[in-house]
Amino acid sequence: MSVNKYLTEFIGTFFLVATIGFTVLKPGDAGNLAPLAIGSVLMVMIFAGGHVSGAHYNPAVTLAVFLRGKCPASDVVPYIVAQCLAAAAAAAIVLFMKGNPPVEALQPDVLRALVAEFLYTFALCYMVLNVATAKGTSGNSFYGLAIGFTVLVGAYSVGSVSGGAFNPAVAVGVTMMGLSKLANIWIFLVADFAAGAAAALTFRFINPNDK
Repeated sequence: MSVNKYLTEFIGTFFLVATIGFTVLKPGDAGNLAPLAIGSVLMVMIFAGGHVSGAHYNPAVTLAVFLRGKCPASDVVPYIVAQCLAAAAAAAIVLFMKGNPPVEALQPDVLRALVAEFLYTFALCYMVLNVATAKGTSGNSFYGLAIGFTVLVGAYSVGSVSGGAFNPAVAVGVTMMGLSKLANIWIFLVADFAAGAAAALTFRFINPNDK
């Protein structure tokens, strides 16, 4: 049933965003180990929900998989709504558990943040399409690990530049938690959705016979 897919997307996105908040916000933050926890929770949630919904947990990934031809149009909006609602719920839970701590929002350089978000969201979506939707890798058992590690790499590489969201739902969550200003949410939305579309077009160009 479709509701099972949407619930799976909600659960996976919830724990991704909650882990970001719990490991980044003080008190009790994980410091330099936060990206490891974030990549790991994404990995395990993908293994848990991949067989139900495809385990997107990311509106940019949903767009990429749709444009690649592996996500029905009827699922696109419900997936994105479920992901964003989950991010909002996770942010609320984190703030409650942390006692609404004072947070200093990242002040990114807009151009550098756009480039950083585009590059690593592209890497994430391109990699998802290749390990989770391609004929040549069908039935593999490593896709969750590969996806989680891509987020890990991106967070360590450019997290200090853009915040390392690579995910519009994560952008909703970190904005609600005060880690990023509402005025900057457009950076994530523009760069991440553009990267998802670019990844799908690139995949289709490289793999013209993989329909």
